[in-house]
Amino acid sequence: MNNSFFSKFTPKEPKFFPILKEMSDVMLVASDIMIEFIQNYDHETAPDYFKRIKEQEKKGDALSSRVFEELDSTFITPFDREDINQLASRLDDVTDYINSCAKKIVLYNPAKMPASALDICNLIREGAICIGKAIDELDVLKKDAKQIKKYCNDLHDIENKADDVYEQFVIELFKKETDSIEIIKLKEIMNGLERTTDAAEYVGKIIKMIIVKNA
Repeated sequence: MNNSFFSKFTPKEPKFFPILKEMSDVMLVASDIMIEFIQNYDHETAPDYFKRIKEQEKKGDALSSRVFEELDSTFITPFDREDINQLASRLDDVTDYINSCAKKIVLYNPAKMPASALDICNLIREGAICIGKAIDELDVLKKDAKQIKKYCNDLHDIENKADDVYEQFVIELFKKETDSIEIIKLKEIMNGLERTTDAAEYVGKIIKMIIVKNA
């Protein structure tokens, strides 16, 4: 008998993959580390924080690969293979973006991190929590998709809030910062953080697509 967790799923009992929840957990851990990184920003400790986030990024990559391997060897899946593939890829993207932002901070070595960076990092964490809750409830998708839709809508709202924070940051940056090099550094880092919330919102769009097809 095939013991793969995918083999447990049939169209009549659409339980989702536990591995996707692991991916959302990795995303949440990475966001927590990023918050700590920004709160305690220091040139000397920055590489250590990046290393910790990189470890989570590698875990996410490994989990994503496991999803693809299971898809390749499983006959019956709870949702369309393409949707599972997309969801795993987009979950991995969020962690990749967090890792990329941490890397930029280390490479660019800005004089200091703006308070608005912490604001966006907190929004990234909120998004990771929403995604985890949505994935938790995918196994009861056909019974009640209302709560899952709410989490997806929350991701949209979070992305809008991050847009607002980023736009206000840019306004203040050009008003107050006189060092052109620092402007370039900070704008690039903050843009990366904002794009992380875009990636999280896209996860919500994939989940909504799954709802439309299966609820």
